[in-house]
Formats: sequence, structure tokens, C-alpha cells
Amino acid sequence: MQSILGKYLEILDYKNRPEFMDKYLEVPSLLRLKKVGYFCGMDYASKDIYSFLEYVSRYDHSLTVALLTYRYTKDKKATIAALFHDIATPCFSHVVDYMNKDYEKQESTEEYTEIILREDKTLQKCLKEDHILIEDIIDFKKYSIVDNDRPRVCADRLDGVLLTGLFWTKTITLHDVKKIMKDTHIFTNEEGKEEIGFTTKESANLVLKTSETIDWYCHSKEDNYMMDLLSKITKLAIDYSCITYDDLYKIDEEKFLHILKNCHYDDIKELLTIFRTVKKEDIRYIELKNIKIRDLNPLLNGKRLKSLNEEQEI
Repeated sequence: MQSILGKYLEILDYKNRPEFMDKYLEVPSLLRLKKVGYFCGMDYASKDIYSFLEYVSRYDHSLTVALLTYRYTKDKKATIAALFHDIATPCFSHVVDYMNKDYEKQESTEEYTEIILREDKTLQKCLKEDHILIEDIIDFKKYSIVDNDRPRVCADRLDGVLLTGLFWTKTITLHDVKKIMKDTHIFTNEEGKEEIGFTTKESANLVLKTSETIDWYCHSKEDNYMMDLLSKITKLAIDYSCITYDDLYKIDEEKFLHILKNCHYDDIKELLTIFRTVKKEDIRYIELKNIKIRDLNPLLNGKRLKSLNEEQEI
């Protein structure tokens, strides 16, 4: 039986992906992301707190963002930049941002992007063959379809809403995704930049409502507690020299978990047990200030949806 992720890839026309993508899909630094989960290590957390339909990796997300980018731009450089936009994702993803006290932007790990890309010799070889400068993919934010400031929609943000809505909050279906894909279009926004928007209010509102639900999940006491707990475990592992901070960007989560399980520090083992077995009723409220707000205001036929909704309410 085909997985939900496989069906999502089918909707994004993975089988007809451009040939130039294939060699990049085997680059070592990207392959590491196959064992770095999209949901910040919570795949290994207590099943009483999290229930994901399937395992989704940062590699999967990188691939789907690249497919979306190619779908909308047919731009080779932008597509490759999209494929490597998350290359600096460490073990447990945004948990490391929590450890770094970067709750709001959750971008503290992106500084490693250039280092990782320049150190990957296989990637360098692929880029040379395609006559592409590494500078063309390091700054993925220069491609507005790949990345754009909130509340705008870009490939990274749209894919994040779809993946999270499908596999975590379960507020959208594959049927919804098909309609959303059918109803997306490239518009020029108020800043004169290209932006992904929608041609029907139904799809625009569905993406907006799903984003708002995701934001609620990410501000829940359960998610705050678990993200903070895993960040404390990670920090202890670094403090005790079980692992270095740089190692977080070189190994995968399974290897890190193996290190944690086999360490000789009782406080790490105790916290890890809580992380893996805690019950929902035992979760206590912790105050974390400035948690990232996932605000979204998509374009509907070139105009901001929330402005149109407000006009209709008057």
C-alpha cells in the first residue's frame, strides 16, 4: 500500500521531476536529513502526547519544497537552492533553536548552511557540472518563491502547512491537497515580488485555517513542555561532552539517541525516560516567551485574504 507521503509526492508530480534533480538527491549532506525528522525529534517522544500518521524527514521536506519550487518557477538554480534550504538542520531541528533561546525566529542554526554546503565535495562536483555557483544556492532567501517573510506564502511555508496538516494536526486530506495545488498561482505582491497565491477563496481559507491550527498546536503547553525538555537533554549531552555542538550538524537523530541511551549520566537517562513516557495529564505548564507566531495572510487573486475577509464583514 502506498504511503500518505508517497501519495503527496504523486500529487507534486515526483515521477516527472526534472532530470537535473536526481544527482543532487544523492549528495551526502542531503542524505543525512533522511534520519532527521521534520517534527523536531517528537517522533521519539511519548505517544500519549504526539501521534503522527507517518515518519516525515527533513529530506522529504527538502524534496517537496524543491518540487513545489520547480512547479512554479521552472528555475534550475531556485530549485536546487530549495532542495538544500534545510541543509543546516541539526538533530531534533528547532529543539536546538529552543536550546539557543531563539524561540521567535527559530533560525539560529542557519549560520551553518554555507559551511556544510562548501564542505560537501559531491555537491561541489554536481554544481560544477551544471555551471552553477555555490553562491547561487547558499542564499536561498533571495528566491521569493522558495522563502519569504511572513505573512507571505512561499514554497517552504506552503509545504510546511501541508505536511503538518496532513501528518500531525490531521486537519487536511490528500483530496484537499489536490485542490490546493490546482488552485495555486504565482502573483506579484505589493512589494513587486513573485509570491504563491490562490485563485479560490476555499483553498486560501483552508491553508489559512490549517496554519492557525498548527500555530495553536505549537503554542500548546504540551508542545512547549516537550520541546523544552528535549532541548535540556541535548544541552546536558553537550555539557557532559557526550557530543559536541558541531556534531549536531553531522550525525543523524538515531545515532544521537543511541548516544543518549548509552551514556552514564543518570540525569540524562531520567529526563529521556520522561520524554518517552510522560502522560498528557502529567504535563505541567512552563512559560516560554516569544514562541514563534506562524501568522499567514495569503494572496487571493492578488489581494491579501484577511483584508478581503474584513471588507466582507463590514
